[in-house]
Amino acid sequence: MVVRMRVNRSKTGKRRSHHGLSTARITKDAAGVHLRHRVDPETGMYRGKVVIDVVARTKREQRRVKRKEKELRASGQETADTKKKETVKSE
Repeated sequence: MVVRMRVNRSKTGKRRSHHGLSTARITKDAAGVHLRHRVDPETGMYRGKVVIDVVARTKREQRRVKRKEKELRASGQETADTKKKETVKSE
């Protein structure tokens, strides 16, 4: 039979010493700070070029929300936002 080789704590610790997490790499540019190799979510720029049109995206999202609210009102249901607005107005 083969005798099992024992590994002590120090050897295990030495092996695991390379498994530590490193800090996130951050890039600073004119718009601010963001993670490397990713589009800046506030400006939509990557490497000095506009990749995502942030203004168009927000307009599209606003239209979607308004459309959904209109559909809910037509069906007789209320959204949480309209309930909050009504309670604020009544106070």
